[in-house]
Amino acid sequence: MQSESPDSAPKAGAPTDSDLDTPAAVESVGTEPVAEPIQMDGTVTTSARGAEAIAEFVRRLPNGPGVYRMIGEEGTVLYVGKARSLKKRVASYTRLLNQPSRLSRMIHATATMEFVTTRTETEALLLEANLIKRFRPRYNVLLRDDKSFPYILITEHEAPMIVKHRGAHSRKGDYFGPFASAGAVGRTINALERAFLLRTCSDSVYESRTRPCLLFQIKRCSAPCTREIALGDYAELVREAKSFLSGRSQAIRAELAGMMEDASERLDFETAARIRDRIAALSHIQAHQGINPETVEEADVFACVQDGGQTCIEVFFFRTGQNWGNRAYFPRADRSLEPAEVLGAFLSQFYEDKPAPRQILLSHAVEEQELLAAALSERSERKVVVSVPQRGEKKELVAHALANAREALGRRLSESSTQNALLAGLASTFALSKVPRRVEVYDNSHIMGTNPVGAMIVAGPDGFAKNHYRKFNMRSEGLTPGDDYAMMREMLGRRFTRLVRDEPREGASEANGEMPAWPDLLLIDGGKGQVTAVVEILRELGVTDVPIVGVAKGPDRDAGRENFYVPGREPFMLPPRDPVLYFIQRLRDEAHRFAIGSHRTRRRIELNANPLDEITGIGPARKRALLRHFGTAKAVSRANLSDLLAVKGISGEMAQAIYDHFHDQG
Repeated sequence: MQSESPDSAPKAGAPTDSDLDTPAAVESVGTEPVAEPIQMDGTVTTSARGAEAIAEFVRRLPNGPGVYRMIGEEGTVLYVGKARSLKKRVASYTRLLNQPSRLSRMIHATATMEFVTTRTETEALLLEANLIKRFRPRYNVLLRDDKSFPYILITEHEAPMIVKHRGAHSRKGDYFGPFASAGAVGRTINALERAFLLRTCSDSVYESRTRPCLLFQIKRCSAPCTREIALGDYAELVREAKSFLSGRSQAIRAELAGMMEDASERLDFETAARIRDRIAALSHIQAHQGINPETVEEADVFACVQDGGQTCIEVFFFRTGQNWGNRAYFPRADRSLEPAEVLGAFLSQFYEDKPAPRQILLSHAVEEQELLAAALSERSERKVVVSVPQRGEKKELVAHALANAREALGRRLSESSTQNALLAGLASTFALSKVPRRVEVYDNSHIMGTNPVGAMIVAGPDGFAKNHYRKFNMRSEGLTPGDDYAMMREMLGRRFTRLVRDEPREGASEANGEMPAWPDLLLIDGGKGQVTAVVEILRELGVTDVPIVGVAKGPDRDAGRENFYVPGREPFMLPPRDPVLYFIQRLRDEAHRFAIGSHRTRRRIELNANPLDEITGIGPARKRALLRHFGTAKAVSRANLSDLLAVKGISGEMAQAIYDHFHDQG
């Protein structure tokens, strides 16, 4: 199996990025055990190419485990692999007879190689994934969407907050997950608010509240910030929420049911009604979980199907006996690879930034299954079992995942067919030389010139490529507020300056079915002026072969009456019911949505900035005391020394510091 492992957390003695780039003679590779867990060995440049070049490395390689990189003419990493014996594995590439066409192409393109020796094959598997993540070679199976999964975090605090968390577990608190999507986390947190009345506001907002917010009024928070609930009683709500998320949902429901009955017997019907609503919120969570297995406490279920040259891997997450969602992945893989090969390569990448559960259930037996289990166990510091269930509830879970994978792949193939037809329509409408595989759409957003933000969205054969979206905070000193032309010049200038500098004009990834780096078409939200500005800035950068189309709103801003501006052509309109017109409207609306969202985020950050946070020595307690006394930060800025000294906890020295901060601003 040519496996692809996840980027593991660096181990003691593992090479850093700078280590991996340090040149060293490959002759230094010996057969003696290395002193450190991983030893870096560099490259030898030869004049030979293909199998002949590979053969020159074989005689210098050890029989021990390690990782190798096959590198093309321009230094592009073509493939990363690991081997139990570097010498035997690399030697196999010198025999061209009976090689699959994919490997033959890779061998012929190889100009040189790099090697890393390791003490064990497990270390090689983990390092292999680090390099795949870093270089994204065209001949490896690649996990396209490697964004980390969201968790629910209940923080450590006098009044803990419940919040969605993504990324490293750097904050102190209890983490529950992973969940399949941010939407699943959001729905769960909303229901948990109603069930346990936990706060979701930030600690700074909690410290500065002087009266309960709207969530308290609509019975979705118990308002510990203003002591509407005693901290001891709030701690009990937190305990119940943690118990529920830890899998003791039935016990919590029974406990709440008992409390509701007690309240009814006391004729306290208002309390009974509140508890009834909490029970209903818990039922809502469980109703959206679908399958909740009885015999599987903690597991990830993977099912792989192939059709139409594409692969779908469906993943279900089960934690604490609860189904926390599922997600479909469509890894980039050569059509010649079998499902088990793709699944094996996918698995080792998948756990690059997330802990493995105690059980991993698969639809196909993968090569080196025991090695994968050993590597994941080593990283997790607990036993991880990887298996293909043959009977019982576990097999039923895999069958359910397979059914979902087939449905997801069917939908994707249908959508891809429609998308390709629309892209072909774009090529025909705008007389493009080829069907575009990457369409970039640009828009900007501001309010009277304030908080200007530019946005780029990307679409291709697979629909919107959201991992390629970019936003641009406008930072030109001479930018006139509201000057859309200048904003467009800055945005396109920054985008293509970096593209010209960092990306080759024709990327190898384009030939292998991945989204190319260079756009085949630019859609600009605007008319002749915006298009002219874009043409000018691109010409200054030496870019003259990228088609540009301006999309201007029609009379009275009516959708369906857009004017299209193409350099060298008169403006024109498309028939009202043209599918290409609808497609362009959808692209433009997505760009507008992304630009507006980015602008609102920037504006919200500025509005929420508290000038008290800039004063040295003002922590949460003093800030809260000042806001309780004066009401707002603006009122604090207007206060004189005697008013500041009247605030509990503010010394004379601190009062002077606050006064000087607001009165020495220029």
